[in-house]
Amino acid sequence: MKKETRYKCKECGYISYGYFGRCSSCGAWDSFEELVEVKESTTKKSINKQTSSKKLKNVETGTSYRIKTSIEEFNRVMGGGIVKDSISIITAKPGAGKSTLLLQVANDIASNGKKVLYASGEESESQIKSRANRIEEKISDNIYVYSDNILDNVLEEIDKLDPDLIIIDSIQTFTLAEIQSRAGTPTQVMECAHRLVDIAKDPIRPRIVFLVGQMTKEDELAGVRALEHLVDTVLIIENEGNEELRYLLTSKNRYGSTGEMGFFIMTDKGLKSLDNPSEYFMTYRERGKELPGSTLAVIREGTRPVILEIESLCSHSFLPYPSRISENMKRDQLNTLISILEQRASLKLLDKNVVVKTTGGIRLKETASNLAVIMSIYSAAKDIAIDTATVFIGDVGLTGEIKSVPSLELRLREVQRMGFKRAFIPQVKIDEKSFKDLKLYKCKTILDVIEKIVSS
Repeated sequence: MKKETRYKCKECGYISYGYFGRCSSCGAWDSFEELVEVKESTTKKSINKQTSSKKLKNVETGTSYRIKTSIEEFNRVMGGGIVKDSISIITAKPGAGKSTLLLQVANDIASNGKKVLYASGEESESQIKSRANRIEEKISDNIYVYSDNILDNVLEEIDKLDPDLIIIDSIQTFTLAEIQSRAGTPTQVMECAHRLVDIAKDPIRPRIVFLVGQMTKEDELAGVRALEHLVDTVLIIENEGNEELRYLLTSKNRYGSTGEMGFFIMTDKGLKSLDNPSEYFMTYRERGKELPGSTLAVIREGTRPVILEIESLCSHSFLPYPSRISENMKRDQLNTLISILEQRASLKLLDKNVVVKTTGGIRLKETASNLAVIMSIYSAAKDIAIDTATVFIGDVGLTGEIKSVPSLELRLREVQRMGFKRAFIPQVKIDEKSFKDLKLYKCKTILDVIEKIVSS
C-alpha cells in the first residue's frame, strides 16, 4: 500500500501536490487543506511459480553435463569440460589471444555437431573469417557469425538460430535499446550480462555462454566487480613477458578448482595446448651439460605439479649496495632467502649482485620453491654445477630448517614420471615404497643439503 498526499483549495477546488499559502488559481489565502489517498503499489510484480523446491540429493545432474573439447589444457582449466548451462567470461590484454582461443573452442565444439553463434560488437564478419582461415584448417558448417553491437538483435538471432554455444565479443561493446546510456557503462554491461545469464540458465533449453571482457590498465577485468560475481567462471590469459607462452588461469570457477592453470604456445595457427609443461620449463636436456646456478623445483599450478628450472647469477658488485633482481618472485622474498644463506650457511653475498629467473618467466608464488632458489644461488656463488637429475622440494625457515610443503607425494610422482633420480625433501613421513626409482634425501637443514651436494 502507498500513501499519496495532495492539497485542495476550499474556494475553487484546485488540486496541488505541494502546500502554498496562496492558491495560484483563485488567489485565496490559506485555503489549502490536506488530502491523503491510499493507493495499491504499482511496483509489486506478480510471480508465476513454475517449480517447487527439491531435496538436494534428488537433484539430477546427469553424466554428460560437461562438454569436453580436444584442447586438453582448456578442459583442465574449466574443471574437466564446459558445463552446459554455464556462463563464463575471459579477459586479457589486447593481442593475448582471448578471441583466438574462443574461436578454436567454437570450431572444436561445432565439429562435434553443436551449433555455435559468434556475435561480435568489435569486428566485422570478414575479420572473424580471416582469423578463422588462419588458425583452422577446416571451418565447421555449424559456426554462425553475427556482427552487431545491439544485444536486442543478437537475442532475436539466438531465438531464430537456437545455438548450443554463444560467444559475445566483447560484453563492453553491446547495448540494450531500453537502457539510455552508452556501451561500456556499468548499467549497460550488467543488464546485458543479466539477459545472457537468463539464456544460459534456462531450465528448458540450457546453453553455454562465453563473454569476452576487456582489461584495464591495472590488468583487471573492466567494469564493476558485480560482473565477476554474476558469471560462473572467470578466465584470464597472461603472458609474462614471453612472446609465445600463454597462461590460462581461473580466478573463479563454480564447477572446478579455482587457481587452475593451463599452458599454451602461441603459434601462427593459434594457441597450441602445452600438455606436458614440465618438459617445456626445463632446458638442461637441450643444453647437454651441467652449469652452475641451475636447479630444478616442483611448483604446483592449480592441482597439477610442474617441474621448473631456476637460474641464478652472482656477480661482483662495484657499488656499496649490490643489486637483488628477480622478475619472478617478490624482492622481499629474495632478500629473505639471501639472508638465510648468509646467516645459516656462512655464504657471504654482501658484495655480490644476485639475479634469479625462471624458465618461461613463470612466477614463484609457492614457498615450496624456496629450497631450489637457495641452492641455485649457492651453486652460482660457489661456481658448483649440480647434477641435472636432482630436484629440490621444500620451504626454508629463518632458522635454516627445511620445512614441509603441501602435496609432497604428488610432486614426487611428477619427478619420478619425468625420469629424475634424486630428490632433496624435508624430513617427513611418506610412502617411500611408491618411489623405487627415485632416491630421496631427507634433510633437516640447508647445511645438510649443501653437505650432501658437495660430497656427491
